[in-house]
Amino acid sequence: MQKKAIFYNKKFLIYGFGKSGYATYRFLKKKNECKIIDDYNKNIPPKYKYKLINYKQLKKNNFDYIVLSPGIDINNCKLSKYLKKNRSKIITELDIFYLSYPNIKKITITGTNGKSTTSKLLHDVLKEHRKDVRLAGNIGRPTLLETNLKSSTFFIIEASSYQLEYSKFFKSEYAIILNLSPDHLERHGNFKNYIKAKFKIIKSQSKNNYAFIEKKNYLLNSLIKKNKVKSKIFRVNYEKYKKYYKLIANDYFKNISNLKNLSFVFAISKNLKLNFKKIINVANKFKQLDFRQQIVYQSKTLTIINDSKSTSFSSTIPLLEYYKNIYWILGGIAKKGDKLNLKKENFIKIKAFIYGKDKFFFSKILSNKIKYKVSKNLSNSLSHVFKNFKKEEEKIILFSPSAASFDQFKNFEHRGEHFNKIIQKYLKK
Repeated sequence: MQKKAIFYNKKFLIYGFGKSGYATYRFLKKKNECKIIDDYNKNIPPKYKYKLINYKQLKKNNFDYIVLSPGIDINNCKLSKYLKKNRSKIITELDIFYLSYPNIKKITITGTNGKSTTSKLLHDVLKEHRKDVRLAGNIGRPTLLETNLKSSTFFIIEASSYQLEYSKFFKSEYAIILNLSPDHLERHGNFKNYIKAKFKIIKSQSKNNYAFIEKKNYLLNSLIKKNKVKSKIFRVNYEKYKKYYKLIANDYFKNISNLKNLSFVFAISKNLKLNFKKIINVANKFKQLDFRQQIVYQSKTLTIINDSKSTSFSSTIPLLEYYKNIYWILGGIAKKGDKLNLKKENFIKIKAFIYGKDKFFFSKILSNKIKYKVSKNLSNSLSHVFKNFKKEEEKIILFSPSAASFDQFKNFEHRGEHFNKIIQKYLKK
């Protein structure tokens, strides 16, 4: 499929040269002039250094567009003043993709918890139906690196609030907003702004597009009324699909959170006229993504779950509600405004082991609710876990940090890998 030649002989400033920035540069470089600026120049391979400019050189250039990396906060970066002054020029990788391929079918999935898993599950369902489908965005490859596209190609795009926040032109034929709870408030300032960033994906739709939201999401329903949304709205009730859940033997879909996300796959599949038997088959074969409620060890008396992706209480709560006799390891950098909305009846079945930068924040949250022990790091926490439990009892070691990882790790993957290495040492013993 030919891309539209929207961007030709233009001047681009690419701010941030991570995955998204690199993909943007690769896509634009042949027919446009591209310059790169990055707050961490050491990360840029030598062969691209000649495209680098410094902050002083910005004034000498008049750029047509500024492509902003999702991780950059316009209010808290080295180019803050420059970006605010030139805000009308800011676009994103998603904007370039949409303008270049407006007729490609796009299913965009956002929300707070379960975006990656739902995106992968829907990708696998479409694959099972022999569709040409690409997994992109926050999961898989950047959209602009995908090639050999056809008019029948489907893109499943996992989009974070960061990616949607500064997008100006991006539209999606299908939009899914899974669930919403306070997250990334240190970036968005408050919950209202966070929801506003997510809602852009529905607000931008036209009358021939489709949006899927939770039936009882009053915040989104209110925004839909106020903004006179043009697209067709499907309000998903997970209980509607109970007869299908009974056919799924995969333990991953035992907790309520994962079932709710699965219900969105059923809802959009019905709209796309897909075969429900094939969806059931995919769900039964589906393997958890690494570090997302991933069972890394299981025996008659011990189950070990690596949920390093968890960065807030809302993502951990379904696991705390579902399992019994839990040895919960948590800690790191706490999310602004985060609250543990867990029912009292669950407190008694949990022992907590806290580590990391904001250990005092977590201690305060758990105080007089859940018994806890504070450690310096993850290794110490695991040491306390293995000293505390009885070998003959059935138990769960749940590593679900409910916090960002950057105090002691590069990212959640690094944190998850570190946990697995320590666990392997204990299992060998």
